[in-house]
Amino acid sequence: MAVPNVNIVALSPYPLINKGDDLVAITLAALAAQKLVLRDGDILVYAQKVISKSEGRKVSLASIRPGNGAIELSKQVEKDPRLVELILSESQEVVRAVPNVLIVRHRLGYVLANAGIDASNVDECIDDQYVLLLPENPDRSALNIRKGLSRATGCRLAVVVNDSFGRAWRMGTVGTAIGSAGLATVIDMRGTVDLFGRQLQSTDIGFADEISAAASMVQGQAGEGTPVVLVRGLAWAESSDDATALVRPRNMDLFP
Repeated sequence: MAVPNVNIVALSPYPLINKGDDLVAITLAALAAQKLVLRDGDILVYAQKVISKSEGRKVSLASIRPGNGAIELSKQVEKDPRLVELILSESQEVVRAVPNVLIVRHRLGYVLANAGIDASNVDECIDDQYVLLLPENPDRSALNIRKGLSRATGCRLAVVVNDSFGRAWRMGTVGTAIGSAGLATVIDMRGTVDLFGRQLQSTDIGFADEISAAASMVQGQAGEGTPVVLVRGLAWAESSDDATALVRPRNMDLFP
Protein backbone atom coordinates (compact mmCIF):
# COMPACT_ATOMS: atom_id res chain seq x y z
CA MET A 1 0.00 0.00 0.00
CA ALA A 2 1.34 3.42 -0.97
CA VAL A 3 2.10 5.81 1.87
CA PRO A 4 -0.04 8.95 1.48
CA ASN A 5 1.72 12.25 0.91
CA VAL A 6 -0.23 14.47 3.31
CA ASN A 7 0.22 18.24 3.38
CA ILE A 8 -1.05 20.36 6.27
CA VAL A 9 -1.17 24.07 5.51
CA ALA A 10 -2.35 26.86 7.83
CA LEU A 11 -4.37 29.58 6.10
CA SER A 12 -2.49 32.78 6.86
CA PRO A 13 -3.33 35.53 7.24
CA TYR A 14 -6.75 34.67 8.64
CA PRO A 15 -8.60 37.67 10.09
CA LEU A 16 -9.99 38.02 13.59
CA ILE A 17 -13.59 36.82 13.58
CA ASN A 18 -16.63 38.64 14.89
CA LYS A 19 -20.25 37.64 15.39
CA GLY A 20 -22.04 37.12 12.08
CA ASP A 21 -18.92 36.81 9.94
CA ASP A 22 -19.23 34.50 6.91
CA LEU A 23 -16.59 31.82 7.48
CA VAL A 24 -17.11 30.33 4.03
CA ALA A 25 -16.35 33.62 2.26
CA ILE A 26 -13.45 34.41 4.61
CA THR A 27 -11.96 30.95 4.07
CA LEU A 28 -12.20 31.23 0.29
CA ALA A 29 -10.51 34.63 0.44
CA ALA A 30 -7.72 33.26 2.65
CA LEU A 31 -7.18 30.38 0.24
CA ALA A 32 -7.03 32.75 -2.71
CA ALA A 33 -4.50 34.96 -0.90
CA GLN A 34 -2.19 31.94 -0.71
CA LYS A 35 -2.98 30.92 -4.30
CA LEU A 36 -4.60 27.73 -3.05
CA VAL A 37 -7.55 26.17 -4.88
CA LEU A 38 -9.66 23.55 -3.15
CA ARG A 39 -9.62 20.05 -4.64
CA ASP A 40 -11.70 16.91 -4.21
CA GLY A 41 -10.63 15.15 -1.02
CA ASP A 42 -9.48 18.26 0.84
CA ILE A 43 -10.26 18.61 4.54
CA LEU A 44 -10.65 21.97 6.30
CA VAL A 45 -10.05 22.00 10.05
CA TYR A 46 -11.43 24.94 12.04
CA ALA A 47 -10.39 25.84 15.55
CA GLN A 48 -13.44 25.99 17.80
CA LYS A 49 -12.86 29.64 18.66
CA VAL A 50 -13.53 30.97 15.16
CA ILE A 51 -16.79 29.01 15.03
CA SER A 52 -17.85 30.23 18.47
CA LYS A 53 -16.97 33.84 17.68
CA SER A 54 -18.87 33.84 14.39
CA GLU A 55 -21.90 32.36 16.16
CA GLY A 56 -21.88 34.93 18.94
CA ARG A 57 -20.89 32.61 21.78
CA LYS A 58 -18.85 35.30 23.55
CA VAL A 59 -20.26 36.11 26.99
CA SER A 60 -19.54 38.96 29.36
CA LEU A 61 -19.02 37.71 32.89
CA ALA A 62 -20.45 41.00 34.10
CA SER A 63 -23.83 39.85 32.74
CA ILE A 64 -23.85 36.63 34.80
CA ARG A 65 -25.57 36.37 38.18
CA PRO A 66 -24.33 33.20 39.90
CA GLY A 67 -26.77 31.06 41.85
CA ASN A 68 -26.18 29.60 45.27
CA GLY A 69 -24.89 26.32 43.83
CA ALA A 70 -22.30 28.09 41.68
CA ILE A 71 -21.22 30.27 44.60
CA GLU A 72 -20.66 27.27 46.86
CA LEU A 73 -18.83 25.30 44.16
CA SER A 74 -16.67 28.32 43.31
CA LYS A 75 -15.30 28.29 46.85
CA GLN A 76 -14.30 24.64 46.43
CA VAL A 77 -12.60 25.10 43.06
CA GLU A 78 -11.31 28.63 43.72
CA LYS A 79 -12.77 30.08 40.53
CA ASP A 80 -14.90 33.11 39.73
CA PRO A 81 -18.51 32.19 40.70
CA ARG A 82 -19.76 33.81 37.48
CA LEU A 83 -17.54 31.50 35.45
CA VAL A 84 -18.70 28.52 37.51
CA GLU A 85 -22.32 29.47 36.79
CA LEU A 86 -21.60 29.45 33.07
CA ILE A 87 -19.76 26.13 33.32
CA LEU A 88 -22.71 24.55 35.12
CA SER A 89 -25.16 25.95 32.57
CA GLU A 90 -23.21 24.17 29.81
CA SER A 91 -22.86 20.87 31.66
CA GLN A 92 -24.78 17.70 32.41
CA GLU A 93 -22.88 16.97 35.63
CA VAL A 94 -19.78 17.73 37.64
CA VAL A 95 -17.25 14.91 37.37
CA ARG A 96 -14.44 16.27 39.56
CA ALA A 97 -14.07 19.42 41.64
CA VAL A 98 -10.85 20.29 43.49
CA PRO A 99 -8.95 23.57 43.92
CA ASN A 100 -8.24 25.07 40.46
CA VAL A 101 -9.84 22.13 38.65
CA LEU A 102 -13.47 21.70 37.56
CA ILE A 103 -14.08 18.71 35.28
CA VAL A 104 -17.60 18.33 33.88
CA ARG A 105 -19.57 16.28 31.42
CA HIS A 106 -20.52 18.86 28.82
CA ARG A 107 -24.06 18.97 27.43
CA LEU A 108 -22.57 17.55 24.18
CA GLY A 109 -21.20 14.55 26.09
CA TYR A 110 -17.54 15.51 26.28
CA VAL A 111 -15.73 15.19 29.61
CA LEU A 112 -13.43 18.19 29.90
CA ALA A 113 -12.28 21.05 32.07
CA ASN A 114 -14.48 24.12 32.53
CA ALA A 115 -17.00 22.94 29.89
CA GLY A 116 -14.52 24.13 27.26
CA ILE A 117 -15.04 27.76 28.32
CA ASP A 118 -11.97 30.00 28.33
CA ALA A 119 -10.74 33.53 27.70
CA SER A 120 -7.63 32.93 25.59
CA ASN A 121 -7.65 34.69 22.21
CA VAL A 122 -10.92 36.43 23.06
CA ASP A 123 -10.74 40.11 22.13
CA GLU A 124 -12.14 42.77 24.45
CA CYS A 125 -10.96 40.50 27.26
CA ILE A 126 -10.09 43.21 29.78
CA ASP A 127 -9.59 41.66 33.22
CA ASP A 128 -10.97 38.37 31.84
CA GLN A 129 -14.45 39.86 31.64
CA TYR A 130 -15.29 38.02 28.42
CA VAL A 131 -15.20 34.28 27.84
CA LEU A 132 -16.06 32.04 24.90
CA LEU A 133 -18.41 29.05 25.04
CA LEU A 134 -18.23 26.06 22.72
CA PRO A 135 -20.51 26.27 19.67
CA GLU A 136 -24.14 25.41 20.30
CA ASN A 137 -23.90 22.49 17.84
CA PRO A 138 -20.40 21.97 16.37
CA ASP A 139 -21.53 19.20 14.00
CA ARG A 140 -24.17 21.51 12.52
CA SER A 141 -21.55 24.24 12.21
CA ALA A 142 -19.19 21.88 10.35
CA LEU A 143 -22.01 20.73 8.06
CA ASN A 144 -23.04 24.29 7.18
CA ILE A 145 -19.46 25.27 6.32
CA ARG A 146 -19.00 22.11 4.26
CA LYS A 147 -22.18 22.81 2.30
CA GLY A 148 -21.12 26.39 1.66
CA LEU A 149 -17.62 25.50 0.51
CA SER A 150 -18.91 22.64 -1.68
CA ARG A 151 -21.48 24.91 -3.31
CA ALA A 152 -18.84 27.54 -4.02
CA THR A 153 -16.21 25.15 -5.40
CA GLY A 154 -18.04 22.02 -6.55
CA CYS A 155 -15.51 19.94 -4.61
CA ARG A 156 -15.96 16.86 -2.44
CA LEU A 157 -14.75 18.17 0.92
CA ALA A 158 -14.86 17.39 4.63
CA VAL A 159 -14.85 19.81 7.56
CA VAL A 160 -13.67 19.18 11.11
CA VAL A 161 -14.01 21.50 14.13
CA ASN A 162 -11.30 20.93 16.75
CA ASP A 163 -10.51 22.09 20.25
CA SER A 164 -7.70 21.44 22.73
CA PHE A 165 -8.62 18.79 25.31
CA GLY A 166 -6.67 17.43 28.23
CA ARG A 167 -6.58 13.65 28.64
CA ALA A 168 -6.84 11.35 31.61
CA TRP A 169 -3.44 9.98 32.68
CA ARG A 170 -1.55 12.13 30.15
CA MET A 171 0.03 15.56 30.49
CA GLY A 172 -0.75 18.29 28.00
CA THR A 173 -3.62 19.10 25.70
CA VAL A 174 -4.13 17.74 22.19
CA GLY A 175 -6.37 18.69 19.29
CA THR A 176 -9.67 16.83 19.49
CA ALA A 177 -12.65 16.79 17.12
CA ILE A 178 -15.84 18.30 18.53
CA GLY A 179 -17.58 18.71 15.17
CA SER A 180 -17.32 16.96 11.83
CA ALA A 181 -19.06 16.66 8.47
CA GLY A 182 -18.32 14.51 5.46
CA LEU A 183 -15.95 11.82 6.69
CA ALA A 184 -15.98 8.78 8.97
CA THR A 185 -15.03 10.04 12.42
CA VAL A 186 -14.39 6.53 13.80
CA ILE A 187 -12.96 3.75 11.63
CA ASP A 188 -13.65 0.18 12.72
CA MET A 189 -10.56 -1.92 11.98
CA ARG A 190 -11.88 -5.12 13.52
CA GLY A 191 -11.53 -8.08 11.17
CA THR A 192 -8.59 -6.65 9.25
CA VAL A 193 -5.24 -8.39 9.58
CA ASP A 194 -1.85 -7.23 10.82
CA LEU A 195 1.53 -7.88 9.18
CA PHE A 196 1.48 -11.48 10.41
CA GLY A 197 -2.07 -12.32 9.40
CA ARG A 198 -3.63 -11.94 12.86
CA GLN A 199 -7.13 -10.47 12.86
CA LEU A 200 -7.61 -7.28 14.82
CA GLN A 201 -10.21 -7.82 17.53
CA SER A 202 -10.88 -4.43 19.11
CA THR A 203 -9.21 -1.66 17.13
CA ASP A 204 -11.25 1.48 16.44
CA ILE A 205 -9.43 4.50 15.05
CA GLY A 206 -10.54 7.96 16.18
CA PHE A 207 -9.94 9.27 12.66
CA ALA A 208 -11.32 12.78 13.15
CA ASP A 209 -9.32 13.12 16.37
CA GLU A 210 -6.12 12.16 14.53
CA ILE A 211 -6.84 14.82 11.91
CA SER A 212 -7.57 17.34 14.66
CA ALA A 213 -4.33 16.60 16.48
CA ALA A 214 -2.29 16.92 13.29
CA ALA A 215 -3.95 20.21 12.41
CA SER A 216 -3.41 21.63 15.89
CA MET A 217 0.36 21.44 15.38
CA VAL A 218 0.15 24.24 12.81
CA GLN A 219 -2.81 26.06 14.34
CA GLY A 220 -0.86 26.70 17.53
CA GLN A 221 -2.20 27.60 20.97
CA ALA A 222 -1.24 31.22 21.56
CA GLY A 223 -0.89 34.18 19.21
CA GLU A 224 -0.23 32.40 15.93
CA GLY A 225 -3.44 33.62 14.29
CA THR A 226 -3.83 30.52 12.13
CA PRO A 227 -7.11 28.91 13.24
CA VAL A 228 -8.01 27.27 9.91
CA VAL A 229 -5.95 24.51 8.33
CA LEU A 230 -6.09 22.75 4.97
CA VAL A 231 -5.31 19.01 5.07
CA ARG A 232 -4.57 17.61 1.60
CA GLY A 233 -3.63 14.13 0.41
CA LEU A 234 -5.31 12.09 3.16
CA ALA A 235 -7.59 9.28 1.94
CA TRP A 236 -11.03 9.26 3.53
CA ALA A 237 -14.41 7.72 2.90
CA GLU A 238 -17.59 9.75 2.53
CA SER A 239 -19.77 9.27 5.59
CA SER A 240 -22.74 10.79 7.40
CA ASP A 241 -20.84 10.35 10.69
CA ASP A 242 -20.41 13.33 12.95
CA ALA A 243 -18.35 13.94 16.08
CA THR A 244 -20.98 12.41 18.37
CA ALA A 245 -19.66 9.02 17.20
CA LEU A 246 -16.45 9.79 19.12
CA VAL A 247 -18.25 10.18 22.46
CA ARG A 248 -18.08 6.93 24.41
CA PRO A 249 -21.59 5.87 25.53
CA ARG A 250 -22.15 6.08 29.27
CA ASN A 251 -22.73 2.32 29.53
CA MET A 252 -19.25 1.75 28.01
CA ASP A 253 -17.47 4.20 30.29
CA LEU A 254 -15.26 2.07 32.50
CA PHE A 255 -13.95 5.04 34.49
CA PRO A 256 -16.91 7.25 35.44
